[in-house]
Amino acid sequence: MAGTILIIEDERDIAEVVAARLRSEGFTTEICADGQSGVERCLSLRPDLVVLDLMLPELDGIEVCRRIQRERRTPVVMLTAKDDETDMLVGLGVGADDYITKPFSPRELVARVQAVLRRAATEVPSAPRLTVGEVEIDEATRTVSRNGSPVHLTATEFDLLYTLAAAGGAVLTREQLLGRVWGYRDGSGARTVDSHIRAVRRKLGDGVIRTVHAVGYAIALPEEAS
Repeated sequence: MAGTILIIEDERDIAEVVAARLRSEGFTTEICADGQSGVERCLSLRPDLVVLDLMLPELDGIEVCRRIQRERRTPVVMLTAKDDETDMLVGLGVGADDYITKPFSPRELVARVQAVLRRAATEVPSAPRLTVGEVEIDEATRTVSRNGSPVHLTATEFDLLYTLAAAGGAVLTREQLLGRVWGYRDGSGARTVDSHIRAVRRKLGDGVIRTVHAVGYAIALPEEAS
């Protein structure tokens, strides 16, 4: 797997380390040190994926992510030094596919990048629509509606919801979800699953996905979701 990665990061040391590790994996990389130049370069370069810092001069990562998604769907892995759930949820809400909290290992970042790119490149065969209470999930068109009204989910949120719905009420552990949705298994990724679950619940309601304490998550059965 190879491609072009745009790194938008104002801390030069971090940007260089990330770029070097990605190049060692066969990727072509470019670096931008502020949000405005990052947006402009993304529109001209059309990278396969953007590694995007949350805290940037001129434009923050949330606004950068929002702007680069306007023209074309671009996979984004967001970097954040903030251990702040609100920032993570907002980032996921404007189109980020995954996030990783500083400090992080370059190896872990590469694994996240490769997993996001695999998901973006994979075409899943169409299947019948799945219904969970008031929510209808159409895999063929990758759309979700609630009570007939469309609900926008990010690509990762859709994959997570569909994976749980397709399991038919079976409980999936965080590690299983990481493997099926993100394409890797890593104990440090459990919080990623939790944050995406919270994002889906904010959009579709708390009753769609149930938490099974000390085990994982499951789609709510019809009587539970109603």
